[in-house]
Amino acid sequence: MQETKKSSKLGFFIKLFIFIVLVISLTNTAYIVHENEYAYVTRFSKFVKIQDTAGLHFKLPLLDKIETIPQQRMMYDIPPSEVLTGDKKTLVVDNFAVWQIDDPYTFMRTVSRITEMENRIDAVVYNAVKNTFGTMVQTTIINSDNRSIDDVNIKITEMVNAQLKSYGVSTVAVEIKRLDLPNDNEAAVYSRMISERTQMAESFRAEGNLEASKVVNETDKEVGILLSKASATAEELKGEGESEYMKIIAEAYSTEDRVDYYEFIRSLEALKVTMKGEKTLILPADNYIVKILNGN
Repeated sequence: MQETKKSSKLGFFIKLFIFIVLVISLTNTAYIVHENEYAYVTRFSKFVKIQDTAGLHFKLPLLDKIETIPQQRMMYDIPPSEVLTGDKKTLVVDNFAVWQIDDPYTFMRTVSRITEMENRIDAVVYNAVKNTFGTMVQTTIINSDNRSIDDVNIKITEMVNAQLKSYGVSTVAVEIKRLDLPNDNEAAVYSRMISERTQMAESFRAEGNLEASKVVNETDKEVGILLSKASATAEELKGEGESEYMKIIAEAYSTEDRVDYYEFIRSLEALKVTMKGEKTLILPADNYIVKILNGN
């Protein structure tokens, strides 16, 4: 009975051992590749293959080593850095890069670590930003609109991709998040910007005054022309009136009867003025007024 019990226990332990060995073997033989993931397989530290198909795969236990690499796009928030502009002014640039691994084999052979790749992206982006802003004036950069900043981002991205290609990676985009001034010259730059805008305002005001002066001068000129024309017209009408008056006078004296009538009227007017008040007049008998009074 005791021997039977001992053999039964031994059989149990053997089965348990075999089960454990199978579990360990299965664990070391099978591996899972997830979506958006590469599996880099090596054997005795030598490259075997890249497994880019998601699912359950197998390897040689204890001989093969599996390293996973992300397939999806990754964003690296680059620490802010200072660069010099074309006019030797300092500018703080804060940007980020969206990047991905295109060639996992080249990536593993040259870098192999995500953190190491981010360090290299940092250096490459800094050089691209420095070279780009090194040809631009600080105030132009600060005053740039969104379209101009987009053009700068595209240029920097192209420069970065040219450098990262040798690592088997590429950047989808390098974007500027923020542009700042260093604390030591921020006030000076703001003061200069205010001064420039004040000068622009004065220039616009001067141009407006010049245009207003031109309008006033043109108006004065037109008024002068109108007054001259009016004066000429008035003189012309006056001349025509005097001419008409002289014509009427001439017609009045054109016949003897009209002359006598005109002298008669004039004599009556003169007599009316002369006889105002109590006056005594001594006139010769042949005077024209005496003849009128006598009815001759």
